[in-house]
Amino acid sequence: MSLAQAALSPEPEHKSTLALRVAAFDARWPGLRRRAAGIGLALVLEVGLLLLLLTLGTGIAGRREAAETLTTVDFAEEPPAPDAPPLPEEEAAPTALPRSQPSPQPDLPVPPVPPPPMPPPAATISPKVEPAPAPAAPRIKAVVRDQDAGPAGPPNRPRSGDSQRVGTASNGEPLYAARWYREPYPEELRGYLSTAGGPGWALINCRTVPDFRVEDCELVDEWPSGSQMGRAVLAASWQFRVRPAQVGGRVLVGSWVRIRISYERDRG
Repeated sequence: MSLAQAALSPEPEHKSTLALRVAAFDARWPGLRRRAAGIGLALVLEVGLLLLLLTLGTGIAGRREAAETLTTVDFAEEPPAPDAPPLPEEEAAPTALPRSQPSPQPDLPVPPVPPPPMPPPAATISPKVEPAPAPAAPRIKAVVRDQDAGPAGPPNRPRSGDSQRVGTASNGEPLYAARWYREPYPEELRGYLSTAGGPGWALINCRTVPDFRVEDCELVDEWPSGSQMGRAVLAASWQFRVRPAQVGGRVLVGSWVRIRISYERDRG
């Protein structure tokens, strides 16, 4: 055996030992070698990517510096332009145009001056016409002393002597002139007589009852005819206070008496 063969003889033994160690490593940590190879490959890729970025950045920075290089250029002043030759006076000064003479304007007619306005006529003040005074309200008056009725005595005071007979009632009984126990107040008659067409009067016959009252009143006559005076007096007769007739010193309650009510205008 030569010396070269002797030197190379231990190599197969070394390879088998290394293979055994790798197999033992894979048996103890299965898959770790493949993961280590993947991790190493990833690190190599990242390092290569980083180097590529640095290289590109340097190239961009170099170009930016080259672009930002300031170049100084000196410009020589331009020579002044030669003065233009002066124009002749005839050409320089423009000819003045002849002024156009204004055409004469025709005389306009002077408008006539309007006369001053006439002052307005003075307002005539018509005299104030005072309204005619309203007619006086009719005055209510109860009358028993007339040609158809006997004398009347003062209220609440009996009269001596017999009552005056003035006719016959509708039922044939004697009819006497009435004497007031108390004359009716205007307020008692105004509400009734206001519906009648006064002034006027009404004549009625009534039968006396106790407490100086009257009942069964009848209309005898009225004036003006159709004035509704009789209807108004008959409606108000329930308020009349009349004394019964007196004959021979006796008071005849239930006797018939005649009453006249007048509706007049107050002339005072």
